[in-house]
Amino acid sequence: MPVAFDAQREADRLIAWIAETTRTTFHREGTVVGVSGGVDSSTVLYLLAKALGPERVVALILPDRDSSPDSANLALTMTSELGIEAKQVDLTAALAAMGCYDARDNAIKRAVPGFDPARDKAKIVLPQDLLGGATLNVYSVVVVKPDGDEIRRRLRPAEFHEIVAASNLKQRTRMLTLYHEAERRNYSVAGTANKDEYDLGFFVKYGDGGVDMQPISHLFKTQVYAIAEVVGVPEAVRQRPPTTDTYSAECTQEEFFYRLPFHLLDAIWEGGEAGEPAAEIAQRVGLSGEQVENTLFDIKRKQATTEYLRMEPLAPTK
Repeated sequence: MPVAFDAQREADRLIAWIAETTRTTFHREGTVVGVSGGVDSSTVLYLLAKALGPERVVALILPDRDSSPDSANLALTMTSELGIEAKQVDLTAALAAMGCYDARDNAIKRAVPGFDPARDKAKIVLPQDLLGGATLNVYSVVVVKPDGDEIRRRLRPAEFHEIVAASNLKQRTRMLTLYHEAERRNYSVAGTANKDEYDLGFFVKYGDGGVDMQPISHLFKTQVYAIAEVVGVPEAVRQRPPTTDTYSAECTQEEFFYRLPFHLLDAIWEGGEAGEPAAEIAQRVGLSGEQVENTLFDIKRKQATTEYLRMEPLAPTK
Protein backbone atom coordinates (compact mmCIF):
# COMPACT_ATOMS: atom_id res chain seq x y z
CA MET A 1 0.00 0.00 0.00
CA PRO A 2 1.47 3.43 -0.95
CA VAL A 3 2.72 5.59 1.90
CA ALA A 4 0.56 8.56 2.94
CA PHE A 5 1.73 11.90 1.52
CA ASP A 6 2.53 14.79 3.89
CA ALA A 7 1.96 17.82 1.65
CA GLN A 8 3.04 20.44 4.20
CA ARG A 9 6.29 18.65 4.96
CA GLU A 10 7.10 18.24 1.27
CA ALA A 11 6.26 21.88 0.55
CA ASP A 12 8.63 23.00 3.32
CA ARG A 13 11.36 20.74 1.93
CA LEU A 14 10.93 22.10 -1.59
CA ILE A 15 10.99 25.71 -0.40
CA ALA A 16 14.31 25.12 1.36
CA TRP A 17 15.69 23.23 -1.65
CA ILE A 18 14.76 26.01 -4.11
CA ALA A 19 16.39 28.66 -1.94
CA GLU A 20 19.58 26.63 -1.49
CA THR A 21 19.83 25.57 -5.12
CA THR A 22 19.30 29.09 -6.45
CA ARG A 23 21.90 30.55 -4.10
CA THR A 24 24.67 27.94 -3.93
CA THR A 25 24.33 25.82 -7.09
CA PHE A 26 23.21 28.32 -9.72
CA HIS A 27 24.61 31.46 -8.04
CA ARG A 28 21.67 33.39 -9.45
CA GLU A 29 19.81 36.35 -8.00
CA GLY A 30 16.32 35.00 -8.64
CA THR A 31 14.18 32.85 -10.91
CA VAL A 32 11.92 33.22 -13.94
CA VAL A 33 8.94 30.90 -14.43
CA GLY A 34 6.31 30.59 -17.11
CA VAL A 35 2.81 30.70 -15.62
CA SER A 36 -0.18 29.32 -17.48
CA GLY A 37 -2.92 29.49 -14.88
CA GLY A 38 -2.76 25.71 -14.41
CA VAL A 39 -2.11 24.00 -11.09
CA ASP A 40 1.48 22.93 -11.86
CA SER A 41 2.91 26.31 -12.83
CA SER A 42 0.86 28.00 -10.11
CA THR A 43 2.22 25.66 -7.45
CA VAL A 44 5.78 26.32 -8.60
CA LEU A 45 5.05 30.06 -8.59
CA TYR A 46 3.91 29.95 -4.96
CA LEU A 47 6.86 27.77 -3.93
CA LEU A 48 9.28 30.20 -5.58
CA ALA A 49 7.68 33.19 -3.88
CA LYS A 50 8.06 31.54 -0.47
CA ALA A 51 11.61 30.35 -1.16
CA LEU A 52 13.10 33.48 -2.71
CA GLY A 53 10.69 36.28 -1.86
CA PRO A 54 8.31 37.74 -4.47
CA GLU A 55 10.82 40.44 -5.40
CA ARG A 56 13.20 37.75 -6.77
CA VAL A 57 10.63 35.99 -8.95
CA VAL A 58 9.45 37.03 -12.41
CA ALA A 59 6.43 35.36 -14.01
CA LEU A 60 6.12 35.26 -17.78
CA ILE A 61 2.69 34.77 -19.32
CA LEU A 62 3.17 33.58 -22.89
CA PRO A 63 -0.10 33.10 -24.78
CA ASP A 64 -0.65 32.69 -28.48
CA ARG A 65 -3.82 32.94 -30.53
CA ASP A 66 -5.00 29.46 -29.45
CA SER A 67 -4.61 30.10 -25.71
CA SER A 68 -7.62 30.45 -23.44
CA PRO A 69 -8.03 33.98 -22.02
CA ASP A 70 -8.67 32.31 -18.65
CA SER A 71 -5.04 31.22 -18.52
CA ALA A 72 -3.64 34.75 -18.59
CA ASN A 73 -6.37 36.14 -16.33
CA LEU A 74 -5.70 33.56 -13.61
CA ALA A 75 -1.95 34.06 -13.89
CA LEU A 76 -2.27 37.84 -13.57
CA THR A 77 -4.56 37.50 -10.56
CA MET A 78 -2.05 35.29 -8.74
CA THR A 79 0.99 37.41 -9.51
CA SER A 80 -0.86 40.52 -8.36
CA GLU A 81 -1.86 38.88 -5.08
CA LEU A 82 1.69 37.64 -4.48
CA GLY A 83 3.36 40.92 -5.46
CA ILE A 84 5.35 39.22 -8.22
CA GLU A 85 6.36 41.05 -11.38
CA ALA A 86 4.48 39.64 -14.39
CA LYS A 87 5.30 40.15 -18.05
CA GLN A 88 2.88 39.11 -20.77
CA VAL A 89 4.28 38.42 -24.24
CA ASP A 90 1.97 37.31 -27.04
CA LEU A 91 3.85 34.80 -29.21
CA THR A 92 1.36 34.69 -32.09
CA ALA A 93 3.40 36.81 -34.52
CA ALA A 94 6.61 34.90 -33.87
CA LEU A 95 4.90 31.54 -34.29
CA ALA A 96 3.16 32.66 -37.47
CA ALA A 97 6.49 33.86 -38.89
CA MET A 98 7.99 30.42 -38.23
CA GLY A 99 5.11 28.73 -40.02
CA CYS A 100 3.67 27.06 -36.93
CA TYR A 101 0.00 27.56 -37.76
CA ASP A 102 0.26 26.99 -41.51
CA ALA A 103 2.20 23.73 -41.10
CA ARG A 104 -0.23 22.42 -38.48
CA ASP A 105 -3.37 23.45 -40.36
CA ASN A 106 -2.16 22.03 -43.68
CA ALA A 107 -1.56 18.68 -42.01
CA ILE A 108 -5.05 18.76 -40.52
CA LYS A 109 -6.50 19.58 -43.95
CA ARG A 110 -4.88 16.48 -45.39
CA ALA A 111 -6.61 14.39 -42.74
CA VAL A 112 -9.92 16.29 -42.88
CA PRO A 113 -10.19 17.95 -46.32
CA GLY A 114 -13.10 20.19 -45.26
CA PHE A 115 -11.19 21.77 -42.38
CA ASP A 116 -11.27 25.57 -42.45
CA PRO A 117 -8.92 27.06 -39.81
CA ALA A 118 -10.67 30.43 -40.09
CA ARG A 119 -13.94 28.88 -38.96
CA ASP A 120 -13.30 25.46 -37.41
CA LYS A 121 -11.38 24.43 -34.32
CA ALA A 122 -9.22 21.36 -33.95
CA LYS A 123 -7.32 19.18 -31.49
CA ILE A 124 -5.63 15.77 -31.42
CA VAL A 125 -6.60 13.04 -28.96
CA LEU A 126 -5.85 9.46 -27.93
CA PRO A 127 -8.44 6.67 -27.56
CA GLN A 128 -10.31 7.03 -24.27
CA ASP A 129 -10.90 3.29 -23.70
CA LEU A 130 -7.73 2.43 -21.78
CA LEU A 131 -9.64 0.53 -19.10
CA GLY A 132 -11.34 -1.54 -21.77
CA GLY A 133 -8.14 -2.93 -23.24
CA ALA A 134 -4.43 -2.37 -23.83
CA THR A 135 -5.02 -0.33 -26.99
CA LEU A 136 -2.24 1.45 -28.85
CA ASN A 137 -1.53 5.16 -28.36
CA VAL A 138 -2.64 6.13 -31.87
CA TYR A 139 -3.80 9.73 -32.27
CA SER A 140 -6.85 11.05 -34.06
CA VAL A 141 -7.61 14.61 -35.09
CA VAL A 142 -10.94 16.08 -34.02
CA VAL A 143 -12.32 19.01 -36.03
CA VAL A 144 -15.07 20.95 -34.27
CA LYS A 145 -17.48 22.78 -36.57
CA PRO A 146 -19.12 26.11 -35.60
CA ASP A 147 -22.40 24.29 -34.85
CA GLY A 148 -20.60 21.91 -32.47
CA ASP A 149 -20.53 18.90 -34.79
CA GLU A 150 -17.29 16.93 -34.62
CA ILE A 151 -15.35 15.11 -37.33
CA ARG A 152 -12.82 12.55 -36.08
CA ARG A 153 -10.14 10.99 -38.27
CA ARG A 154 -7.31 8.69 -37.32
CA LEU A 155 -4.00 10.35 -38.15
CA ARG A 156 -1.42 8.83 -40.44
CA PRO A 157 2.16 9.10 -39.15
CA ALA A 158 3.09 11.89 -41.58
CA GLU A 159 0.24 14.17 -40.53
CA PHE A 160 0.65 13.32 -36.85
CA HIS A 161 4.36 14.17 -36.85
CA GLU A 162 3.73 17.42 -38.74
CA ILE A 163 1.07 18.54 -36.26
CA VAL A 164 3.24 17.68 -33.25
CA ALA A 165 6.36 19.29 -34.71
CA ALA A 166 4.47 22.50 -35.44
CA SER A 167 2.79 22.53 -32.03
CA ASN A 168 6.12 21.99 -30.27
CA LEU A 169 7.31 25.29 -31.72
CA LYS A 170 5.06 26.89 -29.10
CA GLN A 171 6.88 25.33 -26.14
CA ARG A 172 10.30 25.99 -27.63
CA THR A 173 9.46 29.62 -28.36
CA ARG A 174 8.23 30.03 -24.77
CA MET A 175 11.52 28.66 -23.48
CA LEU A 176 13.51 31.05 -25.69
CA THR A 177 11.54 33.90 -24.16
CA LEU A 178 12.02 32.63 -20.61
CA TYR A 179 15.79 32.33 -21.00
CA HIS A 180 16.09 35.76 -22.58
CA GLU A 181 14.34 37.23 -19.56
CA ALA A 182 16.37 35.14 -17.12
CA GLU A 183 19.76 35.91 -18.62
CA ARG A 184 19.22 39.66 -18.75
CA ARG A 185 18.51 39.56 -15.00
CA ASN A 186 21.08 36.91 -14.00
CA TYR A 187 18.18 34.63 -12.97
CA SER A 188 17.61 30.90 -13.41
CA VAL A 189 14.60 29.28 -15.12
CA ALA A 190 12.25 27.05 -13.15
CA GLY A 191 10.30 24.27 -14.83
CA THR A 192 6.79 23.18 -13.94
CA ALA A 193 6.61 19.53 -15.07
CA ASN A 194 5.19 17.01 -12.60
CA LYS A 195 6.02 13.29 -12.46
CA ASP A 196 3.13 12.32 -14.74
CA GLU A 197 4.48 14.70 -17.38
CA TYR A 198 8.20 14.08 -16.95
CA ASP A 199 8.27 10.30 -16.51
CA LEU A 200 5.67 9.57 -19.20
CA GLY A 201 7.10 12.05 -21.72
CA PHE A 202 4.37 14.67 -21.77
CA PHE A 203 6.80 17.53 -22.35
CA VAL A 204 8.82 19.00 -25.20
CA LYS A 205 12.57 18.40 -25.26
CA TYR A 206 14.35 21.78 -25.13
CA GLY A 207 10.92 23.33 -24.76
CA ASP A 208 9.18 23.10 -21.40
CA GLY A 209 11.77 20.42 -20.55
CA GLY A 210 14.71 22.80 -21.08
CA VAL A 211 15.05 24.43 -17.68
CA ASP A 212 17.52 24.84 -14.83
CA MET A 213 15.40 23.23 -12.11
CA GLN A 214 12.34 21.00 -11.96
CA PRO A 215 10.98 21.40 -8.40
CA ILE A 216 7.93 19.14 -8.80
CA SER A 217 9.06 16.54 -11.36
CA HIS A 218 9.08 13.83 -8.66
CA LEU A 219 5.47 14.51 -7.62
CA PHE A 220 2.37 12.81 -8.98
CA LYS A 221 -0.27 15.22 -10.24
CA THR A 222 -2.49 14.38 -7.27
CA GLN A 223 0.39 15.25 -4.93
CA VAL A 224 0.84 18.59 -6.71
CA TYR A 225 -2.81 19.35 -5.96
CA ALA A 226 -2.18 18.62 -2.29
CA ILE A 227 0.83 20.96 -2.18
CA ALA A 228 -1.09 23.62 -4.12
CA GLU A 229 -3.65 23.70 -1.35
CA VAL A 230 -1.15 24.05 1.51
CA VAL A 231 0.88 26.82 -0.20
CA GLY A 232 -2.25 28.86 -1.02
CA VAL A 233 -2.90 28.39 -4.73
CA PRO A 234 -6.43 29.77 -5.32
CA GLU A 235 -9.31 27.33 -5.50
CA ALA A 236 -10.23 28.61 -8.98
CA VAL A 237 -6.90 27.25 -10.23
CA ARG A 238 -7.11 24.00 -8.26
CA GLN A 239 -10.62 23.33 -9.59
CA ARG A 240 -9.73 24.11 -13.22
CA PRO A 241 -9.58 21.00 -15.46
CA PRO A 242 -5.98 20.40 -16.63
CA THR A 243 -5.77 21.35 -20.32
CA THR A 244 -3.08 21.38 -22.98
CA ASP A 245 -3.98 24.99 -23.94
CA THR A 246 -2.19 24.28 -27.21
CA TYR A 247 -4.90 23.65 -29.80
CA SER A 248 -7.75 25.85 -30.96
CA ALA A 249 -10.36 23.38 -29.66
CA GLU A 250 -10.51 22.81 -25.92
CA CYS A 251 -8.53 19.69 -25.05
CA THR A 252 -8.02 18.18 -21.61
CA GLN A 253 -4.76 16.47 -20.71
CA GLU A 254 -6.72 13.28 -20.11
CA GLU A 255 -8.05 13.08 -23.66
CA PHE A 256 -4.81 14.32 -25.21
CA PHE A 257 -2.37 12.01 -23.43
CA TYR A 258 -3.18 10.31 -20.13
CA ARG A 259 -6.42 8.48 -21.02
CA LEU A 260 -7.43 8.23 -17.35
CA PRO A 261 -8.37 10.65 -14.56
CA PHE A 262 -5.35 11.50 -12.43
CA HIS A 263 -6.78 10.03 -9.22
CA LEU A 264 -6.90 6.61 -10.89
CA LEU A 265 -3.70 6.90 -12.91
CA ASP A 266 -1.61 8.02 -9.93
CA ALA A 267 -3.08 5.49 -7.51
CA ILE A 268 -2.37 2.62 -9.90
CA TRP A 269 1.09 3.89 -10.83
CA GLU A 270 2.13 4.53 -7.23
CA GLY A 271 0.96 1.07 -6.22
CA GLY A 272 2.87 -0.50 -9.08
CA GLU A 273 6.06 1.33 -8.12
CA ALA A 274 5.64 0.15 -4.53
CA GLY A 275 5.38 -3.48 -5.68
CA GLU A 276 1.74 -3.78 -4.72
CA PRO A 277 0.07 -6.71 -6.52
CA ALA A 278 -2.33 -5.73 -9.28
CA ALA A 279 -5.20 -7.49 -7.52
CA GLU A 280 -4.68 -5.38 -4.38
CA ILE A 281 -4.43 -2.17 -6.40
CA ALA A 282 -7.63 -3.11 -8.20
CA GLN A 283 -9.47 -3.65 -4.94
CA ARG A 284 -8.20 -0.35 -3.55
CA VAL A 285 -9.21 1.76 -6.58
CA GLY A 286 -12.41 -0.08 -7.47
CA LEU A 287 -11.31 -1.55 -10.81
CA SER A 288 -10.71 -5.05 -12.14
CA GLY A 289 -7.28 -6.64 -12.14
CA GLU A 290 -7.28 -6.55 -15.95
CA GLN A 291 -7.96 -2.82 -15.98
CA VAL A 292 -5.08 -2.22 -13.59
CA GLU A 293 -2.78 -4.36 -15.75
CA ASN A 294 -3.83 -2.39 -18.84
CA THR A 295 -2.96 0.86 -17.09
CA LEU A 296 0.41 -0.39 -15.83
CA PHE A 297 1.21 -1.62 -19.34
CA ASP A 298 0.37 1.79 -20.80
CA ILE A 299 2.57 3.53 -18.22
CA LYS A 300 5.54 1.27 -19.00
CA ARG A 301 5.05 1.67 -22.74
CA LYS A 302 4.98 5.46 -22.50
CA GLN A 303 8.08 5.46 -20.29
CA ALA A 304 9.96 3.27 -22.76
CA THR A 305 8.97 5.12 -25.93
CA THR A 306 9.80 8.55 -24.48
CA GLU A 307 13.09 7.65 -22.78
CA TYR A 308 15.02 9.65 -25.40
CA LEU A 309 13.33 12.84 -24.15
CA ARG A 310 14.97 12.43 -20.74
CA MET A 311 18.43 11.59 -22.10
CA GLU A 312 21.38 13.98 -22.08
CA PRO A 313 22.92 14.63 -25.51
CA LEU A 314 24.98 11.60 -26.53
CA ALA A 315 28.60 11.69 -27.60
CA PRO A 316 30.87 8.92 -28.88
CA THR A 317 33.31 7.38 -26.43
CA LYS A 318 36.98 8.18 -26.89
